[in-house]
Amino acid sequence: MVATSTRRSWIGTAEAILGHAAAVVVGFVMMVVGLALGVTMIMLPVGVVVGLAGVALFVGGLFYRLDAKS
Repeated sequence: MVATSTRRSWIGTAEAILGHAAAVVVGFVMMVVGLALGVTMIMLPVGVVVGLAGVALFVGGLFYRLDAKS
């Protein structure tokens, strides 16, 4: 029974790390795409929105923590 509990703990930790890593990577890609869209004058409004959403996702992936106790 202890081994099962430990295994679940490791699986939960791995899921959390992979989720954060995915958020950081996707956020960075969105920032780059937003920057590329912002270069053209026509796509500037879309580029600003995509870039800011990417920044929010990137920072959230780095620092956000969801505790099960709260």
